[in-house]
Amino acid sequence: MANTEVKKGHPRALYVLFFTEMWERFGYYLMVGIFFLYLVDSLLHGGKGYDTSTAADIVGSYIALVYLTPFMGGLLADRYLGYRRAIILGGVLMACGYFGLALPGNTAMFVSCGLVIVGNGFFKPNISTLLGNIYNKEELKPKKDVAYNIFYMGINIGAFFCNFVAAYLRNKYGWGYAFAAAGVGMLIGLTWFISGIKHIKEGDIKKPIQKEDMPLSKIFLYVFGPAILAGILGWNLHSVIGHPLFKTVTNDAFFLACLPIIIFYISIYLKSSKEDKRGVGALLSFFAVSIVFWVIYNQNSTALTIWADQYTNRNISQAAVKYIPGDMLQHDTLKKYSVTKIDSHFVAVLDAKGNTQQVQDYPSYFQNLPKDEWPKEGEAVSLVSPELFQSANPIFIVIFTPIILGLFGFLRRKGKEPHTPTKIGMGMIIAGLSSLTMYIAAKSMDVYADKANMVWLLSTYGIFTVAELLISPIGLSMVSKLAPARLTALMMGAWFLIVSMGGKISGMMGSYWDEFDNKGNYFGILFILALVSATIMFFMVKWLSSVVREKTGSN
Repeated sequence: MANTEVKKGHPRALYVLFFTEMWERFGYYLMVGIFFLYLVDSLLHGGKGYDTSTAADIVGSYIALVYLTPFMGGLLADRYLGYRRAIILGGVLMACGYFGLALPGNTAMFVSCGLVIVGNGFFKPNISTLLGNIYNKEELKPKKDVAYNIFYMGINIGAFFCNFVAAYLRNKYGWGYAFAAAGVGMLIGLTWFISGIKHIKEGDIKKPIQKEDMPLSKIFLYVFGPAILAGILGWNLHSVIGHPLFKTVTNDAFFLACLPIIIFYISIYLKSSKEDKRGVGALLSFFAVSIVFWVIYNQNSTALTIWADQYTNRNISQAAVKYIPGDMLQHDTLKKYSVTKIDSHFVAVLDAKGNTQQVQDYPSYFQNLPKDEWPKEGEAVSLVSPELFQSANPIFIVIFTPIILGLFGFLRRKGKEPHTPTKIGMGMIIAGLSSLTMYIAAKSMDVYADKANMVWLLSTYGIFTVAELLISPIGLSMVSKLAPARLTALMMGAWFLIVSMGGKISGMMGSYWDEFDNKGNYFGILFILALVSATIMFFMVKWLSSVVREKTGSN
């Protein structure tokens, strides 16, 4: 008898999937945490030397595509590959992509990003589905919520530690070693998964195509085929109108490609039966409003990374340096280099193109550091590596999750727990408050003559984490509760589309960062958008609550 179940606890399958996901997320968040920094770092230091606008465009495109591929990966695993094969295939592709990023050259970088994007599509949706299938057994159903909470902790453990590994390796050895570490993490996860594969066999159940299911050929014909054609049109639109519609050709290609998909989902709503229409309409309304949340969420990889790198005082005193384990610090020397002018305020080390205005000046970190804090000529300052701030979100999740669950549990016992749509509206407001925090930080100082305290950045991560806990888990839950059974996979695809669009819009906003002389206005726009979204959500609360109650029997 295979020992796949522990009577008093959880089946071994949980721990197989827990550590697999932990290592996969270690690699993913390591890579995305340093990707922007790598793109803007100088050729002299092993980076790509891109300007802020180009780097933000690339990062936004990467995040957008990462969240598009899980839809097809999930469908292929459901109907053809099976979940274990899809996870192994996805893991291998991602490992190859991470190792490929360690290689020189732009071709290697873009091919490697493509491998990670496709690999994530096969891996990400199917490991969660596998866990759900295992806990669908009658004796395990009562433990399902706890199992997902444990599983979610694995994600955050990986997301927390990866940034320390990235900082150590890229500062001590170079960017390539940090990206290779992501590949090593993925291989460890794959090895663990394969070694325990017998314990998860029972959850690997293919779903035969039912007569009411939309075949893949039809999905391609009505969804992806038109999207690809629209994307090609968007890529070439600038040659027709003389300039890109949304600043870059990648933005044009992405947003035009989204149009046929959006039209497809609207047609699903219009053609739905009276019984299905309320559920589909509620989901699409929720998705449309939540896009602002994902725009703010993905500032983590663009604007907040820029703020951490350039506008935050990251100095560590020499007395404190000896207490920091390993060489996790960034060291900038006060020495003039040949640099490229970014705007009227800042300069950055020589970019990849080498055809813009060149001047002799100090590294960009010193440009807004008060002169009385500068070291002597030729001396170095020890700095907190900017990617380490991205570990704030996962550690806040670990801290705040039991507090929020306890609070709502207390309100539930008192009969005062807010409805699910109300929680989402509250989350929108709190997400806006995280942007308001950064607005206040930028307005309270001259960012071109001084640097902000680290507390501002840590505070905005802490506030946003509360919003994330109120919105992100509910999205997937809403799909499972409100979508008609035959449309669950398609509606899950709509959720990933919204996450993808949020990532791309975040990247597009980041590409305008240097054009905002008043950086507070950048975050002010996000705050206003969040308030507008929250207002719309609160107007829909009564209707959405009635739909949830109708479909599930509870609020």
